[in-house]
Amino acid sequence: MGYMLEIQNIYKTFNPGTINEKVALDGMSLNLNPGDFVTIIGGNGAGKSTTLNAIAGVWLVDQGKIIVDGTDITNLPEHKRAGYLGRVFQDPMTGTAATMSIDENMAIAARRGERRGLGWGITKKERKEFREKLKELDLGLEERLSTKVGLLSGGQRQAVTLLMAALKHPKLLLLDEHTAALDPKTAAKVLDISDKIIQENGLTAMMVTHNMKDAIAHGNRLIMMHEGKIIYDVAGEEKKQLHVSDLLAKFEEVSGGEFANDRMMLA
Repeated sequence: MGYMLEIQNIYKTFNPGTINEKVALDGMSLNLNPGDFVTIIGGNGAGKSTTLNAIAGVWLVDQGKIIVDGTDITNLPEHKRAGYLGRVFQDPMTGTAATMSIDENMAIAARRGERRGLGWGITKKERKEFREKLKELDLGLEERLSTKVGLLSGGQRQAVTLLMAALKHPKLLLLDEHTAALDPKTAAKVLDISDKIIQENGLTAMMVTHNMKDAIAHGNRLIMMHEGKIIYDVAGEEKKQLHVSDLLAKFEEVSGGEFANDRMMLA
């Protein structure tokens, strides 16, 4: 079996040749096997979200290749990649349409890539399916299908967004600090839901997080980024045995000890 994701030596510089020039990705390479769930950590400006944006096609890379399940998507525009990817952002407002009901939001996700919109209405079969999926979240949302999403809490919205992102079994699920805006208890719940959805659908996933404990506790592989490169890549049993102190030590070793100033990492 081939890789689900191959990132080959990608580079990205923002504002090249200006005083604001920023090298965001500096020859980064990464291969993910099908079913890998990788957590990504690193200081501010390490290139974590930039990597997810590169995969999603928010802009094109300057150099290198991005291949998803054998298809080279390097030069595809963002909307043409949407069929391969599911994505959940930091802001719970981003992934759903606030003025539409839960079932309408889910129907849009379920029909992504099909020509017709919601003109046909939502079928009984779809409603039943949505209700079953919502029930598994254990948030009582299966009784609130017609509730406008804007009335839900941040955690409920992220949970619905996760369901929507997984509905079409994307090749790759991208989670960009998707619990950072939530209180710790809600964040923990949304992470558990993420684990469950990834596992049950057999998804390949990447999760950017600022929380080292979460990065260790979730997924089967952890990578640390620094200055646009991967500096540490650990998986399986070795990852499970990690402590936050190990990650801090690793970071200090490669960066010459600038970790102390990086408040975000310790949050």
